[in-house]
Amino acid sequence: MTICFDIGGSAIKAAIASPRGEIRPFARVATPLGDFEAFVAVLADLRRQGGAGDVIALSITGVVDPRSEIITCANIPCIDGRRLAPDLAERLGVPVHVANDADCFALAEAVKGAGRGHRIVFGIIIGTGIGGGLVIDGRILAGAGGFAGEWGHGPVAATEAGDPPVAIPRFACGCGQKGCVDTVGGARGLERLHRHLTDEERDSTEIIAAWRSGDAAAARTVACQVDLVASPLALAVNIVGADIVPVGGGLASVPELISRLDEAVRRRILRRTAGPLLVPSLLAAEPGLIGAALLAHQGERA
Repeated sequence: MTICFDIGGSAIKAAIASPRGEIRPFARVATPLGDFEAFVAVLADLRRQGGAGDVIALSITGVVDPRSEIITCANIPCIDGRRLAPDLAERLGVPVHVANDADCFALAEAVKGAGRGHRIVFGIIIGTGIGGGLVIDGRILAGAGGFAGEWGHGPVAATEAGDPPVAIPRFACGCGQKGCVDTVGGARGLERLHRHLTDEERDSTEIIAAWRSGDAAAARTVACQVDLVASPLALAVNIVGADIVPVGGGLASVPELISRLDEAVRRRILRRTAGPLLVPSLLAAEPGLIGAALLAHQGERA
């Protein structure tokens, strides 16, 4: 039996998983952030609650280097810089599989969701920020350093957008660079753009609601965001040759926004396709837990 965890900076969700990726969630607790012993103790206690599974799989915020197994995770300081899978396996006495949460999202969508039946699935997150994962032939492609699929970072955002064009600064990004897609994509990016264009402080839900009701200023903000995000996303699609791009995260629940972005991306890619390329995810409820379950099953078969 496999116990799966979806671990973020605020909460740990736990589920019992079958080999086919079906999950039964059973607990949600706060994530210990500053104490590794407390972190291990919480996982051990949840494992006991779930029936002491003989395999553990984690979908987790942060990036795992597939060669060194070291995780970089600013949101959970007590695990940052650790060889997390080996450390947990030693403490808990069972095999442990660990993958980035966006990778688990992409795996879940590729095997059981919107990407089912497609060979190359580029799953993207448009939520608070921008993330992504790449799955080829049903397997996560982690890449050197574990960064494959991270299309949200790197100084690639344009310096003007919209029609007529308006100048857009290269906003500083949390990764240490400037001009990343993450600074203008997602909910915080939408708010940042709106503030720059209008001097108004509005949260993303207000901006989307205003856009839907025909507000011209909000429409301008959304148009600029689509313009800024579509080109780097089209570049990523060209490079990886994605068959389909399932979209998760909070803004994926705005179908007209995803449709607008899909149209903009398809105008910019080399491959011509009449049908949509960007599609809403089908596993919005627990993609991290489902991806972790599939990851564990693949690890057992490897």
